[in-house]
Amino acid sequence: MKKATTRAILFVCMGNICRSPSAEGVFRAHAEAARLDLHIDSAGTHAYHVGEPPDSRSQEFAARRGIDLSQQRARKLNNEDFEKFDLLLAMDKENLARMKAACPPAQQHKLKLMMAYASQSDSDIVPDPYYGGPDGFDQVLDYIQDASAGLVLAIQKERQQEITREEG
Repeated sequence: MKKATTRAILFVCMGNICRSPSAEGVFRAHAEAARLDLHIDSAGTHAYHVGEPPDSRSQEFAARRGIDLSQQRARKLNNEDFEKFDLLLAMDKENLARMKAACPPAQQHKLKLMMAYASQSDSDIVPDPYYGGPDGFDQVLDYIQDASAGLVLAIQKERQQEITREEG
């Protein structure tokens, strides 16, 4: 059975107001620059902020890098997401564990840490900047930029392999 190409990616953190909306916005820019046609979204494992826009600091620091998060609204991860998305990327191990606990066994292979795609950063998680200072929001964006670049390369490689399989 051949592997399906990644078409839909969900970024997940706790409240969906800092890290995952930043990842959604940054990765969307990377995907558009690479001309990848993908469904990109974000969600939280908790319903603390459903319907709210991203944290104002996340918006501010992303805007400094040319990324607009203002139209996003927080939502909670739901059971349909495990079926709908080809890849669900957690920002940290706690949220990955929550996702694994809720995810049907047949969809577990879709769950990973965002930083699995990073090549320049030595952290395996995207740390939560919510209770810290402004440097934390810049650090989050640095990590997400790195992982987003790696994710684009992984998807491009996956698609090239699919083309090769179809030709062979």
